Parts: sequence; structure tokens; C-alpha cells
Amino acid sequence: MKVLLAIDLSQASKSVVEEASARPWPGGTVFSVLHIVDVQTFGKLTGFVEDAKQQGLRLVKSAAETLSASGHKTECDSFLGFSRSAISEYAKQWGADLVMAGSHGQGAIKRFLIGSVAQGILRTAPCSVEIVRPSLQGAPASSHPLKIILATDGSEFSAATAKSLAARPWPKDSQVKIVSAVEILIPDSQISGYPLSSMYPPSLLDELMHNARTHAQEAIENGRKILAGSQLKVVEGNATPLGDPRIAILDEAKQWGADLIVMGSHGRRGFNRLLLRSVSESVAVHAHCSVEVIRVPQPENVNK
Repeated sequence: MKVLLAIDLSQASKSVVEEASARPWPGGTVFSVLHIVDVQTFGKLTGFVEDAKQQGLRLVKSAAETLSASGHKTECDSFLGFSRSAISEYAKQWGADLVMAGSHGQGAIKRFLIGSVAQGILRTAPCSVEIVRPSLQGAPASSHPLKIILATDGSEFSAATAKSLAARPWPKDSQVKIVSAVEILIPDSQISGYPLSSMYPPSLLDELMHNARTHAQEAIENGRKILAGSQLKVVEGNATPLGDPRIAILDEAKQWGADLIVMGSHGRRGFNRLLLRSVSESVAVHAHCSVEVIRVPQPENVNK
């Protein structure tokens, strides 16, 4: 497995290095630590660029030493570029399986001003992406058993996500709770402001609700089958909250005290990708805990 750590001078990036060092990884895992000296920050301050490059090199070398001390093969790099695109391009060229980046906080202003880099990675990375947040205890989340939320919609991408989760090592006694939101999809209407009961007969609404719950329960059962035999303990009881998946997943994770939310990316392009991406991106940006969005590589000749 090849894991790229995208870091900067923030405390959030320190949490990324600490979490990567504490978490168990598959045998032969290789790390690369990357710092981008952002053109948008230093483009007009050419006198400071060289100092920034040297500071970046010291930063990645220090992080690489931390990872190496944990027994991991590690390389590092730092160069001038646009953070939003350079990280994803580096991940593509290096052949990364996972990019880990920090979150700069929960405040709306910070999320707007600084979170754009993390969002840019989420949107453009060719591989899986984890947005790392520090645990409430201060220590790396993987220094104790993890509580993991697996969000599934029953698709082939969710199945691939569960397989990825099952195949990797995790801290001893880690638990996973499978969540599948029950969402009733109603065709758009010119009178959408009216209650559904005034537009659709009760029998149709009951059927839609039944089908949605059945689909969610089947998605959870499929996830259980995939995780059976893994070192993760699956929490008993279905979690099929009703409503917008973005809100349902966030609420379930917060109420359970999850350390990590894992969900899949549909990997589609164009307009469909924009619509489907909004769930994983919204969860990754607004969650109280770390979020990993697993992206399954798509064949180059797949129909777009």
C-alpha cells in the first residue's frame, strides 16, 4: 500500500503524521510525505520563496523521521505549486492508494478559507482520501480501539468500500457500525412546496417507504457478510435512519462517538459525479471525526 501524507505547518498536519504513525498498516506499506509551497501565498513574494522551500523540506524530513521510527519505509518531497491541484497530481504520478490530509477546524470561516485545499484533494485525487481530525482525547485515534462508521448505499462502490475496510489491519478490538440512510426519492414537481401526502396517495408513500427501508437493510446485510471474518467487530443492530444521507451519517457518527467514517465514492464523471459526490464531500467537510472516502480506480476505457 502506498500512502501519501499531504502536510503543511499547521497543527492539523501534526495530527496527520501522528495518526499515520499510530495506525497499523498492511505489510510493505510505503509512505511519502509531501509539502507544497503554495504559489497563491508566495507568488508575489519571491524573496520568501526560498526560505519557504527550506522550511518545507525541514517539515517533511521531520515527519519522515517520525514515520521511519515507527518502522515504515518513507520518502519526502517539497516544491512550489498550487496545493489544490499539485497534491492530486503527485498522488497520480507516485501511484498512491491513499492520501491523508488534515482538517483545519470546524469553524465556518476556517472551513471556507482553508478547507478548500482538502476539498480540492477530495474532488481531484485519483485514489482514496482521508481527512484526518484529532481525537477529543488529544492522542491519535488509532492509539486505542477505533469506532468506525461504514456508510453504505448498497451500490457496487459501497461493496468495494467494505472489502477495503475488511482487508486492512486496524487497532485491536476496533468496532464498525454499518449505516444506510433511508431516503425516499420523489420526482421533482412544480408544487414541491406542498406536503407529500397532498401529492401522492398514502398507499404509494407506504410502498416507497417499505422499498427504501428494505433496500437499506439489504445494504447493511451485504456489508455484514463482507466484514465477516475480518478483525473488525460489527456492532449488532441495524442503523437505518430516515432522511438526507448527509445529515443521517453525521448524526449517527456523532451520537455513537465514532473516530472514523468510511464511505465510497461512485467514481462517476460529469453531472452524475457532481450529484453523487456531494454526499461524501459534505460528510468529509462537516464531520466531527476523521473521514475516509474510498475511491475504486476505474478502467480508462470505461464509458463516461
